[in-house]
Amino acid sequence: MSGPYERWLERRARLEEGAGADRRQKHAEAGRMSARDRLLAFFDPGTFVETGPYVTHRVTSFGLAERRVPGDGVVTGWGEVEGRPVCAFAQDATVFGGALGEAHAEKIVKVMETARRSGVPVVGLNDSGGARIQEGVMSLGGYGEVFLRNVTLSGVVPQLSLILGPCAGGAVYSPAITDFVIMARGQGQMFITGPEVIRSVTQEEVSAEALGGADAHASTSGVSHFTAASDADAIVLARRLLGYLPLNNLEEPPARASVDPPATAAGELKGLVPTDANAPYDVHGVLDRVLDPGAWLEVQPEFAPNLVTGFARLSGQPVGVVANQPSALAGCLDINASTKGARFVRFCDAFNFPLLTFVDVPGFLPGTAQEYNGIIRHGAKLLYAYAEATVPKLTVILRKAYGGAYDVMCSKHLGGDLNLAWPTAEIAVMGADGAVSILHRRELDRAPSGEREALRERLVRAYQAEFLNPYLAAERGYVDDVIDPAETRSKLQRGLSMLSTKREDRPPRKHGNIPL
Repeated sequence: MSGPYERWLERRARLEEGAGADRRQKHAEAGRMSARDRLLAFFDPGTFVETGPYVTHRVTSFGLAERRVPGDGVVTGWGEVEGRPVCAFAQDATVFGGALGEAHAEKIVKVMETARRSGVPVVGLNDSGGARIQEGVMSLGGYGEVFLRNVTLSGVVPQLSLILGPCAGGAVYSPAITDFVIMARGQGQMFITGPEVIRSVTQEEVSAEALGGADAHASTSGVSHFTAASDADAIVLARRLLGYLPLNNLEEPPARASVDPPATAAGELKGLVPTDANAPYDVHGVLDRVLDPGAWLEVQPEFAPNLVTGFARLSGQPVGVVANQPSALAGCLDINASTKGARFVRFCDAFNFPLLTFVDVPGFLPGTAQEYNGIIRHGAKLLYAYAEATVPKLTVILRKAYGGAYDVMCSKHLGGDLNLAWPTAEIAVMGADGAVSILHRRELDRAPSGEREALRERLVRAYQAEFLNPYLAAERGYVDDVIDPAETRSKLQRGLSMLSTKREDRPPRKHGNIPL
């Protein structure tokens, strides 16, 4: 007869079996790692501590009494990532398709509560078919408990979601509330209703990948922030992202040793921005020469590419970067760019990232589609986010800063702490052509047709000379200095150092009401 220790060994051996060898093999043949292997790859070697491995569901109907699997389809616990504590859970698609039931949800809630009490990030490795139908309202209640913790932890500890398999129905809402979503291409999928339901209701034909795959959510919906090539790549991305993030909202992001750009970088800045206000260029060239080399991690690069967002380091200090991209939609702000920028700015403010903003914006994108779809309220999100932020805010106007977009892009009027401009900066209500057409309309109409174009050109040049420069704004203190582009990195370094102890009090309130 076996004793307690032998029985314990037998039970421990069954913990890693999941739903059985056949299902584990099928899962592996599809190129997907097991839930436990994903966590072991995510955490530093030897640091993973599992919790709740013996938990099973309590349901007896629908034949589930004979289908109790230790762990109930989710592996939970904590460990270290680059020596720093992190809580995590990984859903096991070999057990009920990763579907969430009452016990499954309780395990996730418990590890989230551990993250809250300990003040550490929580990472979800998602691979779930949604609610466990056999458990009915208990599974729906479980989702509600998870959602509540997502909201409670929002802005308190960083929350990351890795989508490593099909996630349907309720399984997509928890990731949507978290700070960052990483999807594995060809494996991860997210949708509320699958292709079959869509086909039956709307007669639309669409594949699961086209509907909710990584590329769709990276470029079209904006649900995903990073795209990975595989399970392993997604895990590497998550570890890299955590390297920028503080453990919680009371800590500063982790600094590293400063790395300077090549000696030639500062001198190259002057020639990167064309003097022709309508000429496109890639703003990444500016960022590469100002920020620490090798430290750039772009967020949502394929969604709303007219606004660039990402994490970087300046003198080793993690910073959040927002920049207009003149090579896409001329750098105009549109609905998607405004929403993308607002959420990134709010994350940076919640977790103590100084904000660096690089401005070259001709305004908001015109058109009926933008107006009808709410550019007013969506554009106001970015304005609200910058005005709300109390972290150090440093802004550099590279070229165009026209109209309301000038205000929105972290102007002095929204609380910018250090606002600089290059000599190429054009700060005005609008560009010269549009302004001349409005201001001198009657004069142009009265001019003989043969002289009208020459008169327009003279008026445009006069407007450019008087208004399209940074000096009127600098005279009024709206810009703190007009600098040589070569000084950009050093000026931002000094500003960041000065503002490192910034404190700003706001009126007490429960919370603001950001436009949605």
